[in-house]
Amino acid sequence: MLNVFVPEPQGLTRLDPPPAVIPEHCLWVDLLEPTLEEERAVEQLLAIEVPTREEMREIETSNRLYEEDGALYMTATVLTRIDTERPEAAAFTFILVGNKLITNRYHDTLPFRRFTAYAERHAAAAASAPSILAGLLESVVERIADVLERVGSDLDELSAGVFAPQRRRRTFSRDMRAVMERIGRNGDLISKSRESLVSLGRLLSFVQQSAQLSLSPEVRARLKTQSRDVLALSDHATFVSNKASFMLQATLGLINIEQNETVKLFSVVAVVFLPPTLIASIYGMNFHFMPELDWHLGYPLALLLMVASAVGPYLFFKRKGWL
Repeated sequence: MLNVFVPEPQGLTRLDPPPAVIPEHCLWVDLLEPTLEEERAVEQLLAIEVPTREEMREIETSNRLYEEDGALYMTATVLTRIDTERPEAAAFTFILVGNKLITNRYHDTLPFRRFTAYAERHAAAAASAPSILAGLLESVVERIADVLERVGSDLDELSAGVFAPQRRRRTFSRDMRAVMERIGRNGDLISKSRESLVSLGRLLSFVQQSAQLSLSPEVRARLKTQSRDVLALSDHATFVSNKASFMLQATLGLINIEQNETVKLFSVVAVVFLPPTLIASIYGMNFHFMPELDWHLGYPLALLLMVASAVGPYLFFKRKGWL
């Protein structure tokens, strides 16, 4: 899909349908899951080379951040599909050529939709191609901050359940597998968020250090602020990651404790019933000469011995605090 945005007094306006020829006053060309024909059309009209999907996945900095023929090519990792069971870290390419921004992406993410809706109502947010780039990056960073905040809140909830008093923890700890799955999903989100923050930090440094790009003081200040936000979020992501690791270890420790309690209970039960079983097995033998077989009080005495041999170990373990 090819989206062309032009500046208007009220803000950015999407040209619908997309024009056959990109106008000169266009500021933003957004390629969303583009076809090969759309990529070639943009390359011919703007005299640039749009990276393919395979090239966007390269992790080397030289393949993600570079200048070529007067254009700046920047590829960042953006967190997508956050609200699904399988979040992804997808590659998004930003190309600055002249006063035009070209974005190439294969996921329709919430940060892009939010910025587009905002820029359509505020002309100051889309005064130039660098300002649009700054706005998009701000929206992506804010989304990562929301994700880390949500993960932190979920870990706090898990912590309150795991470290609750034993009576309150019984209901929470019935399904430890679900707890482990929640911790695993949070850990995955944190990992992908940190990956995205690292790529965004490199991109912001590259933009600010580029001698070919002329940035207004306002845009440069916004980019510097974003760089500081990325560093702060990276530190916060490290803290949340450590907290997730601690919660994982605590949950595993709790599972081991509960397993030990179960094993100890079965061991005590086995010890309690061992003496009665021994007595019953002795008097269950089929020997002909057994004096107690002809004794009228033999049967009650055997029952009494079995009860006493069971109560004795039970009282012993109860006094030791094992029960």
